[in-house]
Amino acid sequence: MLISSLMKLHSDSFNDGDYIPTRYALGKRSADGQIDLTENKNPHLAWSDLPEGTKSIAILCYDRSAPTKPDDVNQEGRLVPADLPRADFAHWILVDVAPDASIAEAAFSDGATPHGKDGPAGPLGTRSGVNDYTGWFAGDPDMAGDYYGYDGPCPPFNDAIVHRYDFVAYALDIDRVPVEGKFTGPDVLSAMEGHILGEASIGFKYTINANAQEL
Repeated sequence: MLISSLMKLHSDSFNDGDYIPTRYALGKRSADGQIDLTENKNPHLAWSDLPEGTKSIAILCYDRSAPTKPDDVNQEGRLVPADLPRADFAHWILVDVAPDASIAEAAFSDGATPHGKDGPAGPLGTRSGVNDYTGWFAGDPDMAGDYYGYDGPCPPFNDAIVHRYDFVAYALDIDRVPVEGKFTGPDVLSAMEGHILGEASIGFKYTINANAQEL
């Protein structure tokens, strides 16, 4: 299937490639240089120039800079090294969005929710998968749970590098992505195969470490 490159994704909440405002993050720098929870609002997103035949939109948001080892993460007096191999960390998996809709700021997330938001059913007939905070908080009795929907950036307060993130919108030729229950980003990517008519992305940066370096 030929995938259109004309589709566009934009946000009124931030400019492509910029640092995202703190209100769209889950965590921010605390007075003692560690982490406080913040507003955790989802940003505005909208799309244009959809391919003919688009029946639904899927949105995926990933941190492309997540540490692959937890040894130094959020440990005082230690630093997550810049040369540590990095992996993707899912912040939002959203499917079954109407093509003629858009994502309003704070419509899907407005505040941090210990143990995670309910799901998979969401506003306007959408469904959300579980993001990767589900696994990250699994051993924390104050936070453990299934994290459906959007939860914003919260990189380690001691990471040597600025984290980079992407929102990717997919135009699909199906009304409903064939995933059920507690689905993940890889589940959605697999289920969309052969149904993607077009895609577009925008990126942003975020850090909690005031001394983090951009790579």
